Amino acid sequence: MNLSMSPSHSGADPEVAARLLAACKADVWRLLQGLPGSAMGQSLREQVAPDATWHVSHPLNELQGPQAVVEQFYGPLQAAFPDLERRIDVFFGGHWTSPPEGEIGYSPPHARAEGWWATATGHYIGTFKQPWLGIPATGEPAVLRFGEFYRWQPRPDGQGGQIVEARVLLDILDLARQAGRPLLPPSSGLDLLVPGPAPHDGLLLGQTDPAVGLESMRRTLAMIKGLFDFDGVNLDTMGMERFWHPHMMWYGPCGIGTTRGVRGFQRHHQQPFLHAFPDRKGMGHRARFSEGPFVASTGWPSVGATHAGDYLGVPATGRRIGMRVADWWRCDGTWLTENWVLIDLPHLMLQMDVDLLAALKD
Repeated sequence: MNLSMSPSHSGADPEVAARLLAACKADVWRLLQGLPGSAMGQSLREQVAPDATWHVSHPLNELQGPQAVVEQFYGPLQAAFPDLERRIDVFFGGHWTSPPEGEIGYSPPHARAEGWWATATGHYIGTFKQPWLGIPATGEPAVLRFGEFYRWQPRPDGQGGQIVEARVLLDILDLARQAGRPLLPPSSGLDLLVPGPAPHDGLLLGQTDPAVGLESMRRTLAMIKGLFDFDGVNLDTMGMERFWHPHMMWYGPCGIGTTRGVRGFQRHHQQPFLHAFPDRKGMGHRARFSEGPFVASTGWPSVGATHAGDYLGVPATGRRIGMRVADWWRCDGTWLTENWVLIDLPHLMLQMDVDLLAALKD
């Protein structure tokens, strides 16, 4: 397939844009079927640029090139879970163009990665046979929640495309909890096996109506704007009931947990978060795009703040912090109904003078 007619922005010719999005999703989906697996090294070499960087949760952080991804990430993970399987709940793609300064989602030039992206979230599942990242093996089944973003671009010769960047967040703390080594106080919300979309419609492998994706993005951005209408005192000033379904679900990482309804979202996440980080601001978004009923966003970091109050058992340090965050939202056409959230909490805590993973060495 010749993909040399790459558009410079999301307003390109609709047929060209549809072809590029389809190629992006097909290549990323093909790669994910082999990660992990016996042929993962070959798959990575064939479909990933030699200089691509994998940005992964702490302590893995930046891995340069396919060989490093195999040797430092997927190889050890597969050794720990010899029967490891990937279960994808949500998969879709889109185009990211950073909006002008001052608008929601703006990224400074050094943080931008404009172009075609595909994203997946779900779980790895397997039998935990060997330690991984210091987490002791249990010999029993365990799950590792993941959220992944892949940036794709056409090859210079126009023949197909390749993945040039990956952003991967893992709920490492939940795996430690399952192994009997909790590294944070019990979650305020519920720790559970996070489900996929309620309508079971999360795998967008074919074409979708661009108008639906635009509407999903419009509603999500309106909600995000509401978050920043907070008056610093009363959470109701955000007006979240205008955007969320009364029975909305918010699926947070271990340490925060899953909540239901706006009041549950406020009680278990927003109140503790704003107490700890009252001056939080969006920053450094790496990608934000939509397709069909879904919207995804990530940044490295995408939130900056001052640690001004206790958070997850850690007293205020007064330090500036940055949070690696990823969100996936689902919109039913009227309401936002579900929100899957991952935060690199080990990396956040390290900025607050707490090395969570060091506790596994005790």
